[in-house]
Amino acid sequence: MLRKPLPWDHSSSALIGDRWIDRLWLLGLLLAAVVLYSVSLGDLPLRDWDEGTVAQVARDIWRSSPGSWVWLHPTIAGEPYLNKPPLVHWLMALAFRLGGVTESMARLPGAMLTAVSVPLLYGLGRELFARRTPAIFAALTYLTLLPVVRHGRLAMLDGAVLCFGLLLLFCVLRSRRDLRWGLGVGIAFGLLCLTKGIVALLLGAIAIAFMLWDTPRLLACGYVWSGVLLGSIPVLAWYWAQWQHYGQAFVSVSLWNQALDRVVVSVEGNRGAPWYYVLEILKYSLPWLVFFPQGYRLAWEHRNLSWAKLVLLWVTGYLLIISVMSTKLPWYVMPVYPALALAVGAYLAEIWQLSDWVGTRLVNIHSVDAPSVSTTPAERRRYPITWIILFSLVAITGWIGSVYFSPMGSAPQAGLPLILGAVALTLTVATVLIVKRDSQFILVLFWGMYVSLLLFVTSPYWVWELDESYPVKPVATLVRENTPPNATVWTLYPYSRPSLNFYSDRRIVQSSASPSQLPAALQDYWQKDPQPYLLVEQTALTQLALPSVQPVSSAADWVLLTRQPRSETGKANTRVDLPLK
Repeated sequence: MLRKPLPWDHSSSALIGDRWIDRLWLLGLLLAAVVLYSVSLGDLPLRDWDEGTVAQVARDIWRSSPGSWVWLHPTIAGEPYLNKPPLVHWLMALAFRLGGVTESMARLPGAMLTAVSVPLLYGLGRELFARRTPAIFAALTYLTLLPVVRHGRLAMLDGAVLCFGLLLLFCVLRSRRDLRWGLGVGIAFGLLCLTKGIVALLLGAIAIAFMLWDTPRLLACGYVWSGVLLGSIPVLAWYWAQWQHYGQAFVSVSLWNQALDRVVVSVEGNRGAPWYYVLEILKYSLPWLVFFPQGYRLAWEHRNLSWAKLVLLWVTGYLLIISVMSTKLPWYVMPVYPALALAVGAYLAEIWQLSDWVGTRLVNIHSVDAPSVSTTPAERRRYPITWIILFSLVAITGWIGSVYFSPMGSAPQAGLPLILGAVALTLTVATVLIVKRDSQFILVLFWGMYVSLLLFVTSPYWVWELDESYPVKPVATLVRENTPPNATVWTLYPYSRPSLNFYSDRRIVQSSASPSQLPAALQDYWQKDPQPYLLVEQTALTQLALPSVQPVSSAADWVLLTRQPRSETGKANTRVDLPLK
């Protein structure tokens, strides 16, 4: 059964052999993760919001001289950046220094930290489970979860949060057998604080609750609190440096608006229902979603065991807290996926273990003289009919989509039929094996999903948000090549695009007003700036309520405008040029 491992369960020679097997698994999982998280990393542009913002901050650090202290007080386009602590930005700036300012270098630090989190989860499982199988299945489930792969590859902070959060919990578990690992608890907590402070507090609270429930003696361990003190020193030093430099502005923006305020206020309109994150898990977690309920129920049934205590606290506590927060963003749910993977791994290991039993080994525990139980394989393994129904429906959908997007279909798309076909084939074979009550369907799901995800991340579809707006690179090139450095460019668009700021290397000021009702700030900028610039769609030119408009250049249905030079009499020409063709 899935019980707490004891160090005296095996002989010393067996332990040595186990260590080598564990090392091979750690190496294999790391290699598989590095391949999945690094292949085609720079083939697609950075997406808006966090990717564009984090990359801008890292570029400012990379450009700055050591004496400028920008590395300590980060900026974005020269303005103070008070949103998040700078650890990931430092790592990204180092990557820029080593490999240049590219998409692959921007995404590399987070991707590699996410890859490291895969063997870390295996190590966590080995500390929790007596057998190796649940740890292996948990790590493979985590490796092939679509949300983890997608967000882990992006130039965001979530890959680092996953890595440092798992390191924190691994050190907590390891310190039960060797108190010196308590130092690692504090160091991991410090790394989390320098990545996302509020998430560090939440995961730290989960770790404390687990220690209180499972191993209360750790709360009185000097190594643990010495580690917390050691890890907190650079965190407190950084926060103190920001407060000294920015004063009350740092407290208002960083500690309140960007952290605590998100709990009670919907920041930037990012709101949702209390079940928002449950829907996120339901939408993107197939095929492992099918096993989440059974895994959670198994944890409840074994809640006297360490692994179950951690899963119950982690899933329930984390989901409950982020669900009551007012601000809802898809990546906030990322830290819960390792816990769900542990639950799924435990449940799949139960299925796998049952498949290894033979009828002659099933004896009546009430009598040593009782005859062997002759149980056929079909009687021993009955999988829920819902698995067959769900996998069949998704497989049929995959086959239909593969044909629809193929060259013979109605909407040909390069690469998409192959991805959908791989998923459909995986689920088809798994369904057949489930019908036959063959536990090998577990291995088919692991291998098929890994191959499908490899095909997915080498395609142009894995950052699907890029299709939600106009292509940013041609427009950014238009701005960069036709404006001087440090220029300010206004644009008429419903929302801001940090990726446009990054690629154009200019300060882009966004306005959602219509061309006929421009805000006073834009009109004032247009009249008073010696060389104003405005970026608009060509279809909006005829409605533009600005005098003396002169097109500079155009790209991708966008045109860059400036003001016509004044005549010798000092009066501006009031003619409006037609859009460039």
